[in-house]
Amino acid sequence: MNILITGINGFVGSNLYKSFSRSFQLSGLDIFNKDLVPSNKFYYWNDLPQIHNFDSIIHLAGKAHDTKNTSSEQEYYDINVGLTQKIFQHFLKSSATKFIFFSSVKAVADNVMGKFLTEDAQPSPQTPYGKSKYEAENYILNQLEKWKRAETVAGRNNDWKKVYILRPCMIHGAGNKGNLNLLYKLAQKGLPWPLGAFENNRSFTSMQNLMFVIQELIEKDIEPGIYQIADDEPLSTTELIHLMANSLTKKARIWNISPNIIKLIAKTGDKLCLPLNSERLKKLTESYVVSNQKLKKALGIEKMPITASEGMKKTFASFL
Repeated sequence: MNILITGINGFVGSNLYKSFSRSFQLSGLDIFNKDLVPSNKFYYWNDLPQIHNFDSIIHLAGKAHDTKNTSSEQEYYDINVGLTQKIFQHFLKSSATKFIFFSSVKAVADNVMGKFLTEDAQPSPQTPYGKSKYEAENYILNQLEKWKRAETVAGRNNDWKKVYILRPCMIHGAGNKGNLNLLYKLAQKGLPWPLGAFENNRSFTSMQNLMFVIQELIEKDIEPGIYQIADDEPLSTTELIHLMANSLTKKARIWNISPNIIKLIAKTGDKLCLPLNSERLKKLTESYVVSNQKLKKALGIEKMPITASEGMKKTFASFL
């Protein structure tokens, strides 16, 4: 089975390549070559018209959410929408049968109202990142519908192309970058966690569960549609600190400082560009629980392959 992966050099792309390279014939598409993929299997975006004969396309290329808020809104649209338009038009004209697009739960909501987020929630993204991902989703759905109508008019079968829009919550694994790494460095140095007074629950997506889902979509006849991806159990930030400390064989040090004082420090960080700012504080302390029931029902499973705690332990082991 031949699979084309856009954004092959990114965090998810590189993990996917290492995991799937023995099972599938993989080719990569990106803006530069990091020598992860053999040169005869690597393509640049300008090569797209010459790329043919793929069974599936996994579209990972995109601009991730910038926690420092230094990127312009247009950058998100140019990359997250622009590249999606290019690769999806190529998919519709190609012989490929499956298209897997990596969107985000942020295309739906920045804050979860109620106990958890489901696919039935009315999308209302608030950030340029979330808005650009949602616009990319709509482009895919609209163009797919146009293609189906055209195939029907022409008297051809229009259900042989299957499109999956995946909305993962925070993905973690080997090569992870971001807030998890920041927390781990604090635990590694034995520094106290000062946000113990905040109570939250947050869903994560382990790389192992993510790879399982992608392989199932590629190999099996799964109903096309929009699916959220998350581990089965949410974790609090305090639980994360304990898991980190255990992986380092250290005792977790947690301080319960008043949330009002912490928020004041974060606002100062906004102005002085300190490591702790309002955006990062929100990510570290907010509750954001995501339901994966629709996905598990489609896959015909009761549980994801590994638990949230097991996935985190694997990620922390990779940090060492």
